Amino acid sequence: MTSKTDTVNQQDRVLIFDTTLRDGEQSPGATMTHDEKLEIAELLDDMGVDIIEAGFPIASEGDFKAVSEIAERSKNSVICGLARANFKDIDRCAEAVRKAAKPRIHTFIGTSPLHRAIPNLTMDEMAERIHDTVTHARNLVDNVQWSPMDATRTEWDYLCRVIEIAIKAGATTINIPDTVGYTAPRESADLIRRLIETVPGADEIIFATHCHNDLGMATANSLAAVEAGARQIECTINGLGERAGNTALEEVVMAMRVRNDIMPFQTGIDTKKIMHISRRVATVSGFNVQFNKAIVGKNAFAHESGIHQDGMLKNKETFEIMRPEDVGLAGTSLPLGKHSGRAALRDKLSSLGFEIGDNQLKDVFVRFKELADRKKEVFDDDIIALMRTSGDEDDHLKLVSMKVVCGTGGPAESTVEMEVDGKDVTETAEGDGPVDATFKAIRKIHPNAAHLQLYQVHAVTEGTDAQATVSVRLEEDGVIATGDSANTDTVVASAMAYIDALNRLIVRRDKMGEGADSREISYKDVD
Repeated sequence: MTSKTDTVNQQDRVLIFDTTLRDGEQSPGATMTHDEKLEIAELLDDMGVDIIEAGFPIASEGDFKAVSEIAERSKNSVICGLARANFKDIDRCAEAVRKAAKPRIHTFIGTSPLHRAIPNLTMDEMAERIHDTVTHARNLVDNVQWSPMDATRTEWDYLCRVIEIAIKAGATTINIPDTVGYTAPRESADLIRRLIETVPGADEIIFATHCHNDLGMATANSLAAVEAGARQIECTINGLGERAGNTALEEVVMAMRVRNDIMPFQTGIDTKKIMHISRRVATVSGFNVQFNKAIVGKNAFAHESGIHQDGMLKNKETFEIMRPEDVGLAGTSLPLGKHSGRAALRDKLSSLGFEIGDNQLKDVFVRFKELADRKKEVFDDDIIALMRTSGDEDDHLKLVSMKVVCGTGGPAESTVEMEVDGKDVTETAEGDGPVDATFKAIRKIHPNAAHLQLYQVHAVTEGTDAQATVSVRLEEDGVIATGDSANTDTVVASAMAYIDALNRLIVRRDKMGEGADSREISYKDVD
């Protein structure tokens, strides 16, 4: 029999058993193709996972082939297949893993009263089946794992009895599943501790824990079990799994690393590869990772609050207990939004090449806040657009407000209120669409002979709340001026760009002076 000392060199070594390809794939809709399974298995093997549960070979021909090829290709990990407590399942599993350098059979049966009722077995009949099937599995491979499904709802005396039978029959790992996520951390620890103290032969095998997340306590239950003596954690990438999922690999590994002071345990996981495999599993399974998920969520290393951003800029340890680089990220993200402060905005502007003084920062910050109130997140391109369309406090024309009515029932109508040399003027006009009506209303307020040479719209960022950047080029008496503006409302951006171009034409006329030739005025004089 493989001893616990042979399998685990140090008392503080915890084996990581990944079941993404078996339990994870059982999530409705998470089925992976053959090639995707091979890819994920290779990533798990390369990351340092100790045991990969590659599938359930009896379930389908596809599952059998995937487990077989993973077993043949694996370089470092133990390759495990799942089997129910019958000879047919176990034989099929043994055939699937036989080419692995380190094969394992994982066989199970439900031992709680609810699960014993399904095959209609008495306690003695089930005990006999456990003995026979574990013995059969051990005759086929040296590495056998046995699980009493729904262990946390199994009667204590019976659980001890069947575990002892499985150990005597040759099981080298006993897994204690919290199949329905029913237990709590203190119960999880007490159960493992009592089993190790009570069951004969417990000191010769490894106890494992497999926790589901139905009550949101899977990771806490797994870590509690380890503190009590379990030395194998069953988990999945991103916590993928049936119902609410399983213990997440990235959570237990990083928890042990960050809190080594109270959990002095080690794993062989290369944590710098966590983020890559997390994103790949999310892609192939179709299960996107929630933004606020620990370690691998989009917001795990993102800080929007002004107070947090200011603290991060001064000392990253103020609001981060681990480094994003440790899980494979390039660094911390300080996304800009309505909660961001001046420090974060200045830092972002500096990173984009804009060095501005305090007074200009105040002006930009006001307009940034106005934008952030309209957008969930302000991106780099939004900031660049904001800086490119910085308003001049001395502009002759300024947009105050506007209202547009348009649809299928008739011409569009636009009412525009502008400040012209300090005086408010309002006009309404109709047109062929909202932009045409708006431009006509502006021309009513500020009559001009400028010809529209270019009207161009670009979406700066993605999404329905994306900023639109509008460019307007006007020509008047040989003078050309371009106006730009950005806004989440395309029509508003259009009005502001048009007014920006008109202001530049006014500036050019002022620079020319009476009797000057407009062609002598350089474009650079204005822009």
